[in-house]
Amino acid sequence: MRLVTFRYNDREQIGAMSADLDEVFPLSLFGIKADCMNSFIKETKKEDILRLEKALKENASGGIPYGSVEKCSPVPVPLQDIICLGVNYMAHAEESARYKGELFDGKRNFAVYFSKRVNRAVPDGGIIPLSENVSSELDYEAELAVVIGKDCRNIKACDVGEYIFGYTVLNDVSARDIQTRHKQWYMGKSLEGCCPMGPWIVTSNEIEPKEELEISSRVNGSLRQHSSTGLMIFKIPEVIEELSSYTELKAGSIISMGTPNGVGMGFDPPKFLKDGDIVVCSIEKIGSLTNTVRRHTP
Repeated sequence: MRLVTFRYNDREQIGAMSADLDEVFPLSLFGIKADCMNSFIKETKKEDILRLEKALKENASGGIPYGSVEKCSPVPVPLQDIICLGVNYMAHAEESARYKGELFDGKRNFAVYFSKRVNRAVPDGGIIPLSENVSSELDYEAELAVVIGKDCRNIKACDVGEYIFGYTVLNDVSARDIQTRHKQWYMGKSLEGCCPMGPWIVTSNEIEPKEELEISSRVNGSLRQHSSTGLMIFKIPEVIEELSSYTELKAGSIISMGTPNGVGMGFDPPKFLKDGDIVVCSIEKIGSLTNTVRRHTP
């Protein structure tokens, strides 16, 4: 099932997509009182998802044409900073080292974690602001994002599937010059408007944590990234096991699993984003997240 957040009649609400993706059904039609995706995630059990999915297939009426609503990111306001994995594909680790002029030893013994601050996530169809007086080296990164479904602490890898609510596409837009200047990633990853996410959450009953999914990005129709989540160095089960051994992961937490090679900084010369660029990040079984870069003066 695909779950969305949208605005209609001046009200932000949550809904489920029809099978043909032409209509959205407000969850209030099914007696669900949660007023936002974060509340729905915290209040919903896996069996509730299955019941909702069955009701949608058997008795759905009152759908709204999806083209007539204002799209929002499925989780417009994350409860906490997004937890991200750095250099989690070996080929991206190689291109990252090359860009920084460093030697790469071909080893990644431990995962690299960092956080990405997001005041409000950018929806499918939304604008990525290019503030050239802040950064002139804005880059794209297609990533698989995991949404935690219930609080978890000290979870074993074999049990991780019980704690995942669903999956979505995330573009970890990154300011490479700010990363280089500060010699760390937090601010270079956290510019305002630099976290497109969507178009929806696909619930966990449709995708297995170990499933290998095709992942890609295109800029103005030109293929830039093309890989498989099967090439991630650290996989979803072991990442959640490790993170939950350090800290409690709360329901609604978002973990972005890193990007494959083919980002702008990996080209010679680099291909950073420009005003008017259209970026499409796609993941098999989830969908495509499309955003346009627009020059912006803060």
